[in-house]
Amino acid sequence: RERTLLEQMLLPSRRETLVRDWIIPSGGASALQEDWESFEALLRILSDFLHDGITLRQPLSDALDLLAEEAAENGVITERDLSTFLFNGSRLQGNRSDYYDPRNSDLAWGLSEGSSNPIGLSLIFILTARRLDMEVEGVNFPGHFLARIFEDGYPLIIDCFDNGRIHFQSNLLESASELTRQQRSSLRESAGPGIILVRLLNNLVAAFEHAGRKEDAELISTIQKTL
Repeated sequence: RERTLLEQMLLPSRRETLVRDWIIPSGGASALQEDWESFEALLRILSDFLHDGITLRQPLSDALDLLAEEAAENGVITERDLSTFLFNGSRLQGNRSDYYDPRNSDLAWGLSEGSSNPIGLSLIFILTARRLDMEVEGVNFPGHFLARIFEDGYPLIIDCFDNGRIHFQSNLLESASELTRQQRSSLRESAGPGIILVRLLNNLVAAFEHAGRKEDAELISTIQKTL
């Protein structure tokens, strides 16, 4: 009970810090399309806001650095290896019990707890891969964010939420006749940092509304409009 009270006492300060520290990209979301460094900086600011302000944990970038080092030490040399290392076990799993928990948008929390939603897990995959000079793309599929890797030039779709399950992109496009034109287009395209950040904030607004946290939902909606 005391922890809950303290967290609530610290929340107004965290809101003020988010507004003060939020870096508005010149040109909006489109200006972030190749700027992964600025994108990660915004994720860190968001992570600090979502943190309860009480528990001790590593900052987001440090946690990702250590995860990449551990992967390298365990012989990870390909994108498929990294997917297996992250998702085919108990290290990172889909947060099915609290799918709408706002903390799923806090990557540092996801790394600490070992669970997140589809976009959170995909981002951990992407940002860890970048530290290892690997190519992993985001796939802005409607309703379920995915990742993409390439093997021998063939695109493979990775469902990070489903324990890193692998799908041949060509098979998905050919066999899933029920896919809409938008879904097919999303499967073929790569989502850059700007698109990913907009979707992450959309999810967070919905999560706060689901939790009855109207003030926080409005705050994130205002932040999103800067993009």
